[in-house]
Amino acid sequence: MKNVGFLSFGHWQAVPGSQVRTAQDALLQTIDLAVEVEKLGLDGAYVRVHHFARQLASPFPLLAAIAARTARIEIGTGVIDMRYENPFAMAEQAAAADLISAGRLQLGISRGSPENAQRGYESFGFVPPEGGTDADMARTHAEIFLAAIRGAGVALSDPAMTGQQVPLSIQPQSDGLRDRIWWGSGTRATGEWVAKQGMNLMSSTLLTEDTGVPFDQLQAEQIARYRDTWAEQGWEREPRVSVSRSIVPLLDDTDRAYFGERSDADQVGVIDGLVSRFGKSYVGEPAALAEELAADAAVRDADTLLITVPNMLGVAYNVEHLAALTEEVLPAIGWSPRSA
Repeated sequence: MKNVGFLSFGHWQAVPGSQVRTAQDALLQTIDLAVEVEKLGLDGAYVRVHHFARQLASPFPLLAAIAARTARIEIGTGVIDMRYENPFAMAEQAAAADLISAGRLQLGISRGSPENAQRGYESFGFVPPEGGTDADMARTHAEIFLAAIRGAGVALSDPAMTGQQVPLSIQPQSDGLRDRIWWGSGTRATGEWVAKQGMNLMSSTLLTEDTGVPFDQLQAEQIARYRDTWAEQGWEREPRVSVSRSIVPLLDDTDRAYFGERSDADQVGVIDGLVSRFGKSYVGEPAALAEELAADAAVRDADTLLITVPNMLGVAYNVEHLAALTEEVLPAIGWSPRSA
């Protein structure tokens, strides 16, 4: 059975038509949308993290607030840029949010994506080591973070305070959190690396490679290589895999005015100097969307689908459209609503 949640980039801007004009609007409306999504029987509320932009940037206070207002749905990120993170501070915050949610945190992390600021992570105090790259630094931060949430000793106690000198772990700790860490992967090779680290796979909204095959097939190959490598590693638990899709049911003329001219084909472009393939947007009548989504190879192979939402159109708009998807589209991929 599939898990389906929403993924919000948390944009805000005071422009005509926007229902999300301030940062406060973006935060409070994300909480409200999560509450309504739980009522619809959907499975998760996820947020994207970007810095130096009018978007959501500090996820843990927001996720904790969502956890306090909900009882069942997963809460998560897709994804946190580890170049910007102090691994120990993040371990404390993640554990606190997970405890508030009673173990519902699904934390997506990654090496990061292009940001508005040039080397913005340096403004946060993080500089790649000599001879290393920002991607290397992100993976190092992730390694330290994973060790911290497993309870590794990261500092020595002060004998003057404790009477002894022993390793101290980050507090609090939240049991099981390590198994709910995902890595945002943008290539097939990185998918294999993720499996070797024992993390769940959060397949990117774009892949920074192009073999000429449709995006869903390339992504399905990434998933297959991830699962094969996972099996080779001998991990005991079953891994999880998510993919993201933009899915917009056309319910009226307003929808057609906003989305009716969107391309239904993949796009190929250049990101960070690499030829990249972007998946298409699913826009159309609900019956047609159900047929198209059921034929998506990566959606079939993943256990979790994250639906990116146009958050600036407001909570009511997104609830109406997600409700239409739950009734007319998502059953075609094997999803059924949950109850509290």
